[in-house]
Amino acid sequence: MEVILLDNIGRLGALGDKVTVKPGYGRNYLVPYGLAVPATKENVQAFEAQRAELEAQAAERKSEAENRAEQLNDIELSLVAKAGDEGKLFGSIGPRDLADALYQAGIEVSKSEVRMPEGPIRATGEYDIQLHLHPEVNATIRVVVVAE
Repeated sequence: MEVILLDNIGRLGALGDKVTVKPGYGRNYLVPYGLAVPATKENVQAFEAQRAELEAQAAERKSEAENRAEQLNDIELSLVAKAGDEGKLFGSIGPRDLADALYQAGIEVSKSEVRMPEGPIRATGEYDIQLHLHPEVNATIRVVVVAE
């Protein structure tokens, strides 16, 4: 299935690229979420007419993400969790817990923006956590986990 991307999508392409994707991915994800349109002759002409407007919107979203990243890079978040004598947590701290803690600190971050490639936090200590705010913008926050 050939589609025209309406936004920058990581590992797939940039705004305006005509790419070939598997039919299910295009039909069930890209098109319904407004990230792409099928590459028909009419859609290509309609896209070219709207190209400047879409590029302006994409640039605005990127600048907003960069502003958020500047604010978030200075954040140090302290979390208190129940832990054993050796520092192992009873349970773990995952993306949802971090997003909730940031929300309580007055910072709007969704769970899907929190990147934890090593998995959830299972011990006390200091951790650098990546926040993926935009396909081209990342921020890093420091999380300190202390025992209760």
